[in-house]
Amino acid sequence: MFKKLILALAASTALAAPAAAEIEINLYMGTEAPDSSRISGTDVTAGAFDTTIDWEGKSDAMPPYYGARATWWTNSNIGWAFEFSHNKAYAPAAQMAAVGFDRMEFTDGHNILTLNVMKRWPGAWGNKVTPYIGAGYGAAIPHVDIRPVGGAHTFGYQVTGPAYRLLAGASYKINDRWSVYGEYQFTHSDNKVDLEGSGTLETKITSNAFNFGVGIHF
Repeated sequence: MFKKLILALAASTALAAPAAAEIEINLYMGTEAPDSSRISGTDVTAGAFDTTIDWEGKSDAMPPYYGARATWWTNSNIGWAFEFSHNKAYAPAAQMAAVGFDRMEFTDGHNILTLNVMKRWPGAWGNKVTPYIGAGYGAAIPHVDIRPVGGAHTFGYQVTGPAYRLLAGASYKINDRWSVYGEYQFTHSDNKVDLEGSGTLETKITSNAFNFGVGIHF
C-alpha cells in the first residue's frame, strides 16, 4: 500500500510540474534511535533462535550517523529526491549472548536508500522559514557484522529488503545559496540476512531520528 502511494504521488508530480525550479543538496547529522524488534532464524553453530533485541543506535560512535539528500524542486514546490542515511543498530552484549552470538550489529551502516516525494511551503512561516514534508520508498543495504560464538563471521554489505521513510521539518534561509534546517525522520526496513554456513537472520528495524543540517541551493 505504501509503495503504491509513493508511485501515485510521483506520477502526479511528473504530470503537474514539467519544469525544474531548483536543485537542493542537503547534508545532515543528528541523533538516531532504533526501536526494539524481534529476530529469528537459524545458524549452523548457534542453532535456531527467536528473541527480542533492544537495538542501540550510538549515533556519535564511529562511524557516526549521517545522511544526504538531493532534491529537484519543481515550480509547484513539489520535489523528487534521492536520499541516503547511514543508520546503525547494535545488539546489547547480554541479549546476543543469550542466543549464542558474540557479534550482532549493522554498524558500518544499516544504510537506507530511498526515492522520495517532497512538498514545501515557502512563505508559510515568513520570508526565511520554509516547512516541508516527504515520504520515500527504497531498499535497506546494511553492512552485516554477525558472528555466533565459535562460528563463522558474516561480514559485508547485503541488500536485505524494502525500506521506507517519512520526514517533516523546516529550513531557515541564510541567503540565496545556503540554508540550515532541522527535521524529524522515521525509517522502517524489512531485513533477511544471509549468514555464513547457510543460515539466516530476519528482523524488522524501525528508527526515529532528529536531524540537523545544511542545504546548498542551485
